[in-house]
Amino acid sequence: MPVPAHPRSHRPAVSSRPAPAPASPRPSPASHRPAADRVEIRLPWWAVALPAVAFGALLLMIMSPGQAQAATADPALGQLIERTLHLLAP
Repeated sequence: MPVPAHPRSHRPAVSSRPAPAPASPRPSPASHRPAADRVEIRLPWWAVALPAVAFGALLLMIMSPGQAQAATADPALGQLIERTLHLLAP
């Protein structure tokens, strides 16, 4: 027996009977989870390749520092800091 809606309510009448069960049972979400003793992580190919390439490039730069040369002139940032400190000093 349906429960009548309140006269001022905008909702339709609600049945007190439970809804019928679906025709095909759905698998529970718990059945798709991996076993507790095994962790499964799936990464895309680039998530492994990019860090490996970056590591290799950095290792190459560290292993061959012979082409690096020291700067001979004072850097502009150092001059800027020196002038700022000179202006702020009493």
